[in-house]
Amino acid sequence: MNKELKKKEEELQETLARQYELFKAESGDWVKIGGVVLVGGLIALAIVKTRKTRKDRKTEEVLEVLEREGLLTKDIERKLTESSKSSFWPGMGQRLLILGLAFAKEKFLPNLFTAQQGDAEVQEEGR
Repeated sequence: MNKELKKKEEELQETLARQYELFKAESGDWVKIGGVVLVGGLIALAIVKTRKTRKDRKTEEVLEVLEREGLLTKDIERKLTESSKSSFWPGMGQRLLILGLAFAKEKFLPNLFTAQQGDAEVQEEGR
């Protein structure tokens, strides 16, 4: 009995060791993927900030020129300095909607016609 328990203990320890090694290998992959995503996000943030800075600089130059020429009014200044309402999320929502529709089409459209044929057979049997 003790030999069986020791044998089981050794098997469980080996299994645990293999699972631990597998977990370490998989978590290393996830860390690499997370690092790539993080670096991509930082690059995107840097690009957005530089574009915004460039746009702000151009807006300031235009405001200075209009002020020098005497053409600057409160309405024009408000229109030039007001931030635009567009953002990342509406475009992302539209893309997700299209993706969802495409997925539903692939998943449910073939089954739609086969289900109707099955219903027709059931109706014929009922008559």
